[in-house]
Amino acid sequence: MTVGFVMLCHTALDRAAQVARHWAVRDCPVVIHVDRRVGAKPYGQLVADLADLPNVRFSGRHACEWGTWGIVAASQEAATVMLRDFPQVRHVYLASGSCLPLRPVEELRAYLDERPKTDFIESVTTEDVGWTIGGLDFERFTLRFPFSWRKQKWWFDTYVKLQRMVGFRRKIPAELVPHLGSQWWCLTRQTLSAILEHPERGKIDRYFQKVWIPDESYFQTLVRQVSSTVESRSLTLSKFDFQGKPHIFYDDHLQLLRRSDCFVARKIWPDAVKLYAAFLSDDRSRQAAAEPNPGKIDRLFAKAVERRTKGRPGLYMQSRFPNENFENGRTAGPYSVFCGFADVFENFEIWLSKASGTRVHGHLFAPDRVHFAGGETVYNGALCDSAKVRDYNPKSFLTSLIWNTRGERQCFQFGPADTQELNWFLTLDGNAQISVISGGWAVPLFHSNQNFGDIRREAARLQKIEQEFLNVLRSPYTKARVRVWSLADFIENPMEPLQTIIDEIGPRQGRRLSEAPRMADLTGFGQFLQNLRNQGMQPVLMGDFPVGDDPTPKSTRRGRPYLVK
Repeated sequence: MTVGFVMLCHTALDRAAQVARHWAVRDCPVVIHVDRRVGAKPYGQLVADLADLPNVRFSGRHACEWGTWGIVAASQEAATVMLRDFPQVRHVYLASGSCLPLRPVEELRAYLDERPKTDFIESVTTEDVGWTIGGLDFERFTLRFPFSWRKQKWWFDTYVKLQRMVGFRRKIPAELVPHLGSQWWCLTRQTLSAILEHPERGKIDRYFQKVWIPDESYFQTLVRQVSSTVESRSLTLSKFDFQGKPHIFYDDHLQLLRRSDCFVARKIWPDAVKLYAAFLSDDRSRQAAAEPNPGKIDRLFAKAVERRTKGRPGLYMQSRFPNENFENGRTAGPYSVFCGFADVFENFEIWLSKASGTRVHGHLFAPDRVHFAGGETVYNGALCDSAKVRDYNPKSFLTSLIWNTRGERQCFQFGPADTQELNWFLTLDGNAQISVISGGWAVPLFHSNQNFGDIRREAARLQKIEQEFLNVLRSPYTKARVRVWSLADFIENPMEPLQTIIDEIGPRQGRRLSEAPRMADLTGFGQFLQNLRNQGMQPVLMGDFPVGDDPTPKSTRRGRPYLVK
């Protein structure tokens, strides 16, 4: 006894001829069905190419439109020829013209000889199917589908809606329990002949002719009526993506296909020269016989689907620009934002870079230019210091900076005088660490040599902007790591907050700070705030600065930060 192959072909007929010859010369009969829509010249060439093989037949041709009855009719026609002309065939294996044998025919024959009465076909009830795409599972059996989903999609959708609207339901033949599964099966002669010679075949065929995608349900349903032993799995490796489209295998999938231990794989790219050469060769290295197990490579396919749907964290590009809040991480890595620190401390960027070992920038979103670390005018990824270019798309500027500097933590200064368009983006980014000394912007104003009226107006403007930023940081939707100190609380005990920040940036360092950055001179700052009050501006973000009592850093009082989660 041997196994016969039924091949459904519609394209790349030269490759189909190679595979058919591979099976036929190894005493496996082959019956080929060619789609009726294929031209006479390529069809004639295929017949001529295989004319020297006595165990190759061609069946009557049907138009095989996806999702329609033609594919089932073609399978029936070819299977009938196989059972009629080759009585030595015990198992019939359904394959396509894009299939490729992965293991020697001798191994498949031996495998089936050990299971002479077993039918291999995926066959599960509609309640157990989780892979149907398009919302039609049980409805494919109760509605009518006379239109092609691909060529007549408007008519298809409209007719489905109309049937739902009027409550139309087809009656399923009483003897049938609908099942679904992969169309690629391997059935015994006894089972296949029982399906083709079913006494109610005419009635059953008329019913399935208006079922959607009947090639995934016709044999899968009838096999449950006539078979004594069904293994609900396919011996063909066939993978589908999240959209229900088949994965195409290329030359670089060679080792992956070998690991699957399956007997046949589809869908193979016609120009995969290495695959066809490796698996159709007689001298290929033999593998130990193993049970077909496509699940061994499911993990890789799952990772591929995840990469395709979610992308890489923080990467935005022309081929994949996700919708808002559907990103796989807003940025590519953790970074730190400091508000008010460069105002309170002198040379804070230099000190932080030495203390944390990170890249510390100035105000990246300053109105005049981008203040990159070291005064650079062009940074990683050809990011320039032009404020106009940056403000064209601030989000893309920041995400590009973090992506282009992966592996090195970035820190930058931010304040109410900067562009505020990214407030919500920073707040909702789980990679952001935001540390704020509220009211710190008042220190440069205190040291400025401006008219006091101008200082008052500028202080009122900056305080309003920072208050709005703090309101955003206090949002219940905040995902960033946020710490806020008032200016008065911070300068009383600056070492503890600085130590906390350094520990979060570099938790592996585990060392205590030996020195703090030099703090700006705040002598007379309390009187400065009182003068603002006297001029009608109420400074509320700096904390409590008594008039005449200049603040002095102490180590006896703990700072009072609050954490926004």
